[in-house]
Amino acid sequence: MITRVSITLRLTALFATVSTMVLLVLGYLIGSTVEDHFVEQDVQVLAGKLDLTRHALAKVRSEVDLVHIPQQLDDSLIGHQGLAVVVVSPDGELLFATSGAEFPAQLLMRPVGEGASRPYVWRTARNTPMRGISARVPTGIDGAAPVVVGVATDISHHEHFMDSFRVTLWSFVAIAALLTGVLGWLAAKRGLAPLNAMKQKAESITAQRLHSRLAVDAVPVELADLAATLNDMLARLEASFRRLSDFSSDLAHEFRTPISNLMTQTQVTLSLPRTLDEYREVLVSNIEEYERLSRMIADMLFLAKADEGQIVRTQERLDLAVLIVDLVEFYRLAADEKGVALIHEGEGAIRGDPLMIRRAISNLLSNAIRHTPPGGRVTVSIRTPETGHVAIDIANTGETIATEHLPRLFDRFYRADPSRTGEGSHSGLGLAIVKSIVEAHRGRVSVRSENGVTCFSVWLFAEGEAIH
Repeated sequence: MITRVSITLRLTALFATVSTMVLLVLGYLIGSTVEDHFVEQDVQVLAGKLDLTRHALAKVRSEVDLVHIPQQLDDSLIGHQGLAVVVVSPDGELLFATSGAEFPAQLLMRPVGEGASRPYVWRTARNTPMRGISARVPTGIDGAAPVVVGVATDISHHEHFMDSFRVTLWSFVAIAALLTGVLGWLAAKRGLAPLNAMKQKAESITAQRLHSRLAVDAVPVELADLAATLNDMLARLEASFRRLSDFSSDLAHEFRTPISNLMTQTQVTLSLPRTLDEYREVLVSNIEEYERLSRMIADMLFLAKADEGQIVRTQERLDLAVLIVDLVEFYRLAADEKGVALIHEGEGAIRGDPLMIRRAISNLLSNAIRHTPPGGRVTVSIRTPETGHVAIDIANTGETIATEHLPRLFDRFYRADPSRTGEGSHSGLGLAIVKSIVEAHRGRVSVRSENGVTCFSVWLFAEGEAIH
């Protein structure tokens, strides 16, 4: 099971982690700086006493003078509590040592040339912490080897101070880290308030309130793009839901007529005894309604697949002149019976699915013949108005379609003349299928109607142009 962590908790943890790391580094730097300051102070004091001892030994000219050195060094240490000095001859003889002083051999045995500025820390037998330095100091005696001088100071008060300082410092760091975590949580909560407002607004949107939109101007800049994207999504959902609702209403209306006819005719037939021929006539009439329902269902399945992008297309070279000649000959009988002239002209080649392209042009041609009055004409023209495209124009004479109807002619079940609802065997999906087929080939279709001529135009990629 995957545990989901809220953004607030993530931001709080991130803020607290970063703040704690900064505080830890800052605390370490402060502690190190204070410690270095005490070391520097001690080294300065020890270096001063080492210089004083060096000055006193430089005045020694003989062994007799060396006898008075302890007294001089004792006098110089008056008033310096915790300070200790030791002087050792080259052969290891102790020449002078402050009372109770304990110097480790590691300090007094340093190699020649090692600087006196490098302190050495140790603890005495009484567990007293000491910090000291040492140096080889020459005397004023001619030919005498330098003596070793060690100077040390008690750093107990420094350690006590640093222990107390560290407790205070790290306690402050811990409390500050906890406080920053709380403040980070409050800041994250406050910062995500607009997101929560968006969530509440989105929760209030239902199928009956798809017109609601998120206020882009009322959210922070970082969320403006998200709000705009959600609004675009809601607009698409609203449009799709409206189309689906209209489609469902139209579908129910279209199905109601043939089903009602079937039920009524069947009930009337069963109400009285009939002859075999009469039953046969009823069944033949029912078959016509079933065929109409079957075509309507097949068309709806085709459009559903088109909406989901599931139409399988093959790209083959199509000679439009040959294809249109075949269709014109196919529809010529129906046109002649109605007294409509069929004219075709032009030539061109495209790449596409033969069956789908044939179906689209067939729907347009059938639609044109159906709406052309006797004595009129239908013209199919092939032209190349744009580089890389071929246009197919199917124009028919007849009544001019009102401008307000033109944008909706390709909608499902839409008819510019409501009185034609249920006309013949046509489901009202032919033009919608044409649009789906053309768009599946990355083309476009349009219609114009003026001065008694209605023209449907289809633009498709010419041969040699890739369809992506």
